[in-house]
Amino acid sequence: MPRTHEGLVRLIGRHGVTDPRVIEAFRRVPRRDYVPPDSQHLAYGDRPVGLPLGQTTSQPSLIARMIEAAAPRSSDRALEVGTGYGFQTALLSHLVAEVVSIERLRELAEAATENLRRAGINGVEVRHGDGFAGAFDRAPFNVIVVSAAAPQVPGALVDQLADGGRLVIPVWDEAASSDNVVSITKRDGAPLPARLITPARFVPLVPGPAED
Repeated sequence: MPRTHEGLVRLIGRHGVTDPRVIEAFRRVPRRDYVPPDSQHLAYGDRPVGLPLGQTTSQPSLIARMIEAAAPRSSDRALEVGTGYGFQTALLSHLVAEVVSIERLRELAEAATENLRRAGINGVEVRHGDGFAGAFDRAPFNVIVVSAAAPQVPGALVDQLADGGRLVIPVWDEAASSDNVVSITKRDGAPLPARLITPARFVPLVPGPAED
C-alpha cells in the first residue's frame, strides 16, 4: 500500500492507466486535502475512504480508470455527479476547461466547495442538487462522470451529452448483484452500446437533493 502521494501516483500507472495527463492530474492533487481530517492517514492507500452521512470517496485507481475512460480533453466541459469532498472534481479541473459538479447532500457540497477554494481550484461550479437531472442550463457536456450506481442510465444525462461525448457511470447489474462501470459514447444524437470498464461497488445514486 502506498504511503506517500508520489507512491499513489506510481500505483495508478500499475493499474493500467496510461494517459499521461490523467497521471499528471493525480500528481497535482494531494488526496489528503479531500478526505476528513481524522482519515488523512488513509489518504494514500488505494482504498475508499469514508465521508460523512454514509458516503465514500472511491479508491484512486478506480477513479483514474473512470476518468481515463471518459477521455477528457483540455477544451471539454465536464459534468460530475457525486462531488463528495471534491477529489475527483479537482482532478477533472486539471483536465478540462469547465467542471459542473452536483452533490445531493448539502454538507458535502459545502465541504467540497471549501476544499476546492482552499486548493485554489478554478473553473469549477459545485451545486447542491439532483444528479439524475444533471445540469440542463450548462449542457451539452463532452464528459460526464457519475460516482454513484444508478439502476439504469438516466435519460437526462444522455440528453445532456454532446455529440461525440462520453458518459462513464456505474450501473447496477441485478444478475451479478454488483455494479458495472460502463462507458457510453453519443453519436449522431444517440448513445452507442455501453462498453464495460470494470465491475465495482458504489453507493447508490439517489434522486433529488437531500432535504436539510
